[in-house]
Amino acid sequence: MHQPLTAGLGLKPEHYEQALACQDTGLWWEVHPENYLADGGPRLAWLDAIRSRHPVSLHGVSLSLAADAPPDEVHLARLAQLARRIEPALISEHLAWSHWRGIYQPDLLPFPRTHAALLRVAENVARTQEALGRPIALENPSHYLHLGDHEYSEPAFFAELVRRTGCQLLLDVNNVYVSARNLRGAEAPAVQAYLDDYLDAFPLHAVAELHLAGHHPDPVHGEMLLIDSHDAPVAQPVWALYQRVLARTGPVPTLIERDAELPPLADLLAERARAHQALCDTLQEEPACN
Repeated sequence: MHQPLTAGLGLKPEHYEQALACQDTGLWWEVHPENYLADGGPRLAWLDAIRSRHPVSLHGVSLSLAADAPPDEVHLARLAQLARRIEPALISEHLAWSHWRGIYQPDLLPFPRTHAALLRVAENVARTQEALGRPIALENPSHYLHLGDHEYSEPAFFAELVRRTGCQLLLDVNNVYVSARNLRGAEAPAVQAYLDDYLDAFPLHAVAELHLAGHHPDPVHGEMLLIDSHDAPVAQPVWALYQRVLARTGPVPTLIERDAELPPLADLLAERARAHQALCDTLQEEPACN
């Protein structure tokens, strides 16, 4: 039987051998299911091997739940097949769109949070959950500019989705911080006000997973525009915000995301250990974390 989930890492092919040998308490691994939607092959064999020793989560990037069309039925069937095979501890997706009239865009794109969008996303989430036979967790996006025509705040939009579909939420702490900086500027009081308002309104009771990641300033605009790059260690302000979130939610499975400029696995495990300890400190039950 696996230990309860504490902190996890994204599974990268470069780290398969070492990941298979890891024995850290509470460790779990996250993968993008799009890389494993096959009937066989070496990647799927490796995923089976990892799953035999550790819990695994599926973090999708292409369901395009905010598009004006239902999720692709073939893709959903493949995803459900993979979920049945590895029995993931968690399944998550982004609140975004990437598919338009048969063309996939290589990005997770924003949309105005209108009532019409709410109905559309809720229907797509319901279709997805019916296909999978379980709830999924929706992730909050990073914002880089102001969009007009919003009828809901982001926390209110998520709260309505939870109420209408029974879905769970994935709160990406780095995304909240990046959005605060990009939408409110670099002045500390304005950023703090955004963070306070966001956390006060967000339906934290529905959060099933947390993400932590690195970011960097835009090459052209510098500190005025932060990019959710996943290519650097988690920044100190994000760690501080993470502690604030844990104080409200209690311990929630937490993933360290790193998708580029990959360091040695030992460095990632050290970051993961910091999140693991924060969760144990929140839990205040040392035997469960040793």
